[in-house]
Amino acid sequence: MTPTHRLPFPFALLVVLGLAACGEKPVEAPPAKAGPPVVGTARFAELAFHPEREAPATAQGKNETRLAAEVSARIMAIAVDSGDPVKAGQVLVRLDAKDAELTLARAEAGLAQSAARLAQAEAQTARARSLREKNFISAEALTLRETDLTAAQADVQSARANRDSARRGVDKCTVNAPFNGIVRARAAQVGELAAPGTPLLTLADTSELQVVAQVQARDAEGLSAAAKVEFVVAGQAHALTPLRVSAAINREARTVEARFRFAAAAPAPGTEGRLLWRDPRPHIGAEYILRRDGRYGV
Repeated sequence: MTPTHRLPFPFALLVVLGLAACGEKPVEAPPAKAGPPVVGTARFAELAFHPEREAPATAQGKNETRLAAEVSARIMAIAVDSGDPVKAGQVLVRLDAKDAELTLARAEAGLAQSAARLAQAEAQTARARSLREKNFISAEALTLRETDLTAAQADVQSARANRDSARRGVDKCTVNAPFNGIVRARAAQVGELAAPGTPLLTLADTSELQVVAQVQARDAEGLSAAAKVEFVVAGQAHALTPLRVSAAINREARTVEARFRFAAAAPAPGTEGRLLWRDPRPHIGAEYILRRDGRYGV
């Protein structure tokens, strides 16, 4: 019987493991150590931009006046209607002037009476002075005549003032346009009784149209320094020249009022649009802002 030879156990285990390893993939090497991060640089001027700002705005006249009656009288005629253009001095409304004309007639009659008394007092005073030079009357008599003359002169001045006041009363029965403009609204009708202060017409000034905008307080500084400001309406841009940006802030809306003048032809009063400008202060995108150790930087 052939003798059996056995391998030592440790050696046999190594042989088995070696044979098993021959069928597996080789072990991959550990990844190389990562290098330092790549950092790009750029100048601030290359990244900065100037955002476009806008605010609601309206084209309106420098003056927008509500014409009102100054006397109590019935409205006899209104020569214009809403939307009509008017010229400075043009008659817009006529009130019943009969009572005012009667007052003027009485004042003119009173002035004529006062003037007649003044003429009589002047003649009497001149005669009294002549007689006094000849010692035909006393000094007291001359003084009396001179006093009457002074009173007559004062009466004439008072009567003339009454006449002028009555004449103004007649003039107030006619309402004229104070400037070139457009009738924005008509609030009165023919036949109505107009009382002092009663609005009759609203007149918008067209001699100097302005753009008025309410701008956020934080944008006021940039708007004041903007190189170009435009009023855009219906896709059409109108160049503007600055007038003023108010320093007072509206307490409720936190806005300031800005006014501009049209550099060329202007749209109709009351036109609404947008005020556009570019902020002259450079800005940078938020993606470039970093926070490190509790501090912000670029």
